[in-house]
Amino acid sequence: MDLKGERLAWIEWSHPNMHWDKAELWVGYISESGDIEKRVVVAGGCHTLVESPTEPLWSSKGELFFITDRNTGFWNIYKWIEDKNEVLAIYSLNAEFTRPFWVFGNRCYDIIERKEESTIIACSYRQHGKSYLGVINQAKNSFCSVDIPFTYISNIVASGQILYIEGASSVLPTSLAKVILDDRMSNVVDFRIMWSSSSDIDKYIPYFSRPEFIEFPTDVAGQIAYAYFYPPCNPEYNGSQEEKPPLLLESHGGPTDEAHGTLNLSIQYWTSRGWAFVDVNYGGSTGYGRAYRERLLGKWGIVDINDCCSCAEYLVDEGKVDGKRLCITGCSAGGYTTLATLAFRDTFRAGASLFGIGDLKSLSDHMHKFESHYIINLAGNEIALNERSPINFVDRFSCPIIVFQGLEDTVVQPEQARKIYEALKKKGLPVALVEYEGESHGFRKAESIKFTLEQQMVFFARSVGQFAVADDITPTHIDYFD
Repeated sequence: MDLKGERLAWIEWSHPNMHWDKAELWVGYISESGDIEKRVVVAGGCHTLVESPTEPLWSSKGELFFITDRNTGFWNIYKWIEDKNEVLAIYSLNAEFTRPFWVFGNRCYDIIERKEESTIIACSYRQHGKSYLGVINQAKNSFCSVDIPFTYISNIVASGQILYIEGASSVLPTSLAKVILDDRMSNVVDFRIMWSSSSDIDKYIPYFSRPEFIEFPTDVAGQIAYAYFYPPCNPEYNGSQEEKPPLLLESHGGPTDEAHGTLNLSIQYWTSRGWAFVDVNYGGSTGYGRAYRERLLGKWGIVDINDCCSCAEYLVDEGKVDGKRLCITGCSAGGYTTLATLAFRDTFRAGASLFGIGDLKSLSDHMHKFESHYIINLAGNEIALNERSPINFVDRFSCPIIVFQGLEDTVVQPEQARKIYEALKKKGLPVALVEYEGESHGFRKAESIKFTLEQQMVFFARSVGQFAVADDITPTHIDYFD
């Protein structure tokens, strides 16, 4: 709502779309009685123009700004010209100024209010796997990038020349920083971490593997996909020049999400112990524009699988990892990609599924309202739900698999994990099922997270061979291993 309480802006969308597929921005005029007496569609109302407007924001002067991906296919910042009901791009760049809002209330830009000037906007934008802080000055028709230590920015709130920014980097955990800009709003006078999720992290920096942003060819001629590659790193040990490290590949969840390349202690657990790790932004991930995001529509279980396999094969060809010791893991939708990859391809030697999807049809039938059409859109049709469900092709599994599942999960129900486990056990493959009381879709308890990491380590080490586990870990029971 604007400051005078006269106008209200909102985003709406209709099934079968998610809001990042196609949405509409509306403005309603509020009467003295508090009713909306007039409504105007600002963006998304044209049937010939596909766009997904988001993040409407009123300035103190009553101007309406928002972000949409019309024309360029990238989420850029626009302004509503009210008297003409037209929209104007504030600044165009082949970069993403926002992201899909799985959680509402995040802010990727804010308005810096200065009485003597027209509107100045502080914004974050994502390009080539990295987030940047930008400042747009409407009066000067200028845009500048402001240097700060964060490589991923998730929230911005402005108060004059002071910005409060939530972000992270490859050596900084999720943190809240106070950023003071100079009078020209183009340089940082002071950058100070006000809060950190891991305040004593500095002493461990020598152990951190820094991610390398890589572009690799997919199975489609001339097409590339993206990933963050983490080489093994431990200052107390040197790897053999003759031996390539084993690789653990992670397929992120969502699947309309992205890997960020920021400090993740779970990843560092692997790299500090001799493993290489790669976090793949397969086709369908966000951060690279609409065309990249839409690669997965109708092709979930095809594009993601192919890109994960292509990434692993690329790293082998580049001489970075051992092609005979490749493993794959993933949570939720990433768990689905893990299971599907192991069912339909033979690239990896072992896999771990964390609350992963084995049965797409069951998931679609029991999905909550927000995502009720999402699964069909990703798969393409009802037939594809069955044809790409790993549970229907357990005869094709040929390597060890460990499955982790929360018993209070209402998104991917525990029965899916049990079906996968029982089917693989019946087939005679090495398999383990770990179930957690009190855990739902995503493990929250420290002991669950720790146990999951350690059991994956032991499981993969036993599966690929030629790897000694550094820690003293008692392995869980594995059928047909023990």
